Amino acid sequence: MRIHTITALWEDIPDDADDLVLVRGGFRVYLCLCGRPLADRTAAELHASETNQCTTCLGSTVENIVPDFSQQCTACAGTGRRRAQLTWQLAHAEAETMITVEFVRELIAGFTEPFRLSEVADLVRDTLDLPVGRLPVGPRVRDVLRTLEARGELVLLSAPDELLRGTSVMLYRDPYWEHATG
Repeated sequence: MRIHTITALWEDIPDDADDLVLVRGGFRVYLCLCGRPLADRTAAELHASETNQCTTCLGSTVENIVPDFSQQCTACAGTGRRRAQLTWQLAHAEAETMITVEFVRELIAGFTEPFRLSEVADLVRDTLDLPVGRLPVGPRVRDVLRTLEARGELVLLSAPDELLRGTSVMLYRDPYWEHATG
């Protein structure tokens, strides 16, 4: 059983439209093969949870990030199942407690040249002696580096790899940062 998301007239939906709003003829409809009516995204997520499907991708295994760009669901590791989603949520929570801002700040303090996200993630993984796939190290390190950037400690040097929806949604695959001077 899978919940299908049908979007009508994507081109008419502004960047900030949500799932519940009918905008200039564009809207999303959620359908499940079991025949249960799903009025909106909240009802679809609740039904997905009740039927042991991932509440992010609604069991489809694919996240539709923006029109014409999708990826394998990161919440359930592309399985479409609720159990895998819960396992990943616990792993993300564990990564938050192990990979702190202070920990990453100490690790990157010695970098004098610009550094990539992947380099810092590898250093974290090696320092904590974590096997690949044990925790979502890359996403956590990305979040910490973005936090340090927001605090003015780092400067993002990379241009986006893709503009997915103008300048409102940008994709960086392996960005470069450097320490802020001053």
